[in-house]
Amino acid sequence: MTIHSTHPFADAEPDQVRRLRGRLGGAVSLWTAGTPQDRSGLTVSSLMVGNGPEPVVLGLLDPDADLTDALRATGRGVVQLLGWADRHLADAFAGTVPAPGGPFRLGDFEQTTWGPRLVGSSTWAGVELVEERECGWSTLVTCRLDEVVVGEPGQGLGHHRGRYHVLGG
Repeated sequence: MTIHSTHPFADAEPDQVRRLRGRLGGAVSLWTAGTPQDRSGLTVSSLMVGNGPEPVVLGLLDPDADLTDALRATGRGVVQLLGWADRHLADAFAGTVPAPGGPFRLGDFEQTTWGPRLVGSSTWAGVELVEERECGWSTLVTCRLDEVVVGEPGQGLGHHRGRYHVLGG
């Protein structure tokens, strides 16, 4: 490995779309699906909730992620908002830090009708997959909100310009 005094990608063309997305920021959620024997999870900050007679959550998922396959296979999942204390868990499920034995070993999860739920998350939803379609390099999923639990507000985990921030409180 060579140490450079300048940024290694200084001459590269900046990815303007990635920079725009980073400046939007948003709450960090953990999407999980599967059975106790075969469960998957993914950190997601590209999501939106739509209210109406059949409320939904929309999420942009990695089409190659195990979570996307598990959500397709079971048709159900859990969307939980992460808190400031969950930063390491968010990184583990994003695949950016090591998680010996898998990221589910880093938290306390209970099995629900929709899949594994992080016990410490006070705000979460049980969802059912309604549809999916290709959207850029992602898979846009529309999930019906079957059950919604909104707990006491705390220090939520936000992501903006590549860094975590405290939301609310």
